[in-house]
Amino acid sequence: MPRPKPDRAAGEALVAYVPERPTLKQRSGGWLYAAVTTNPPRGHVDFVTKWIVLTRAAVLPMTIVAGLLAGLLAIREPGFSWWYFVLALIGVSAAHIANNLMNDLFDTEVGQDTADYPRAQYAPHPILSGLTSRRQLATVALAVNVLDLAIMVVLVAARGPWVLAFALGGFLLSAAYTAPPLRLKKRGLGELDVLVTWGPLMVGGTYFAATGHLPWQVWVASLPYALLCTAVLMGKHTDKIPFDGPLSIKTVPVLLGRDRALSATKALMAGFYVLLVAAVAARALPWPALLGLAGLPVARSAWRALSKPPPAEKPRGFPVWPLWYAAWAFLHARNAGAAMIVGVALAAVFDVTAF
Repeated sequence: MPRPKPDRAAGEALVAYVPERPTLKQRSGGWLYAAVTTNPPRGHVDFVTKWIVLTRAAVLPMTIVAGLLAGLLAIREPGFSWWYFVLALIGVSAAHIANNLMNDLFDTEVGQDTADYPRAQYAPHPILSGLTSRRQLATVALAVNVLDLAIMVVLVAARGPWVLAFALGGFLLSAAYTAPPLRLKKRGLGELDVLVTWGPLMVGGTYFAATGHLPWQVWVASLPYALLCTAVLMGKHTDKIPFDGPLSIKTVPVLLGRDRALSATKALMAGFYVLLVAAVAARALPWPALLGLAGLPVARSAWRALSKPPPAEKPRGFPVWPLWYAAWAFLHARNAGAAMIVGVALAAVFDVTAF
């Protein structure tokens, strides 16, 4: 499989130029653009835009949806606390930001991230692009982890040592994803890491922090969305096979090969709908969660895209080239996940209980 042609002008033709002295409307437009595409707009890049790009805030909705799922399931349960739920939601979001920063830092340190590697092509790399230094990136990552530590201390004092287990488990899996010596991504375990983190750990941990207890149904309820997140990573690692293979980075798609990896990714996407229905049938999710089935039209489009090779060159206006399969998997996860959350929110409003 040949490498896609590099194109570092990832965000072209999608947003107006932002002048050196932008108005508030132009600034906010640039922030929104960066939050959607992971790229800065052309022209002026202010402090907020810079860190939206460097933290890869465009993928934070994956974590926010997981946290919201836990909170909406917990909201009418005994012991629910808005304060502790919001703290936990901030905590998992901060953990995702710290993970993104540490990934860039560790992958640069071990020599994986270079100007020709996809990370530096689909969006500006924090260090390689000159937007920040190793020291500043490490300092910000440390500060975000300290924030998470403070939140953990508060929640452990309120809910007990199980919060510590969830928090430390999430941190260890996050750091081990790219950091030596484990480097789970390099050993074909990164996809399992994401499945566990965005499912049982994130949803279960947030639910427990919000209520102080954790019924088995929440573990089951976390699994459909975890499959969506894992499919996004599978798509991304399939896009990176031509780059990862020569570096001996043995992601699951590298081990399987492109065709089988794409089949596995499509199976994960289909599995979301199967597990969604099963979770409702098992009374782990309320029946309005079936609104997630509204993601099927996008799933059909994504399935078609995953059934053929990517374009030889970047399509006009495509924001995250040379990623292709990852973009389709993310689009599907965003739509299907959002539809499911709307259904669970309606269940919470109208007191439709699952268990």
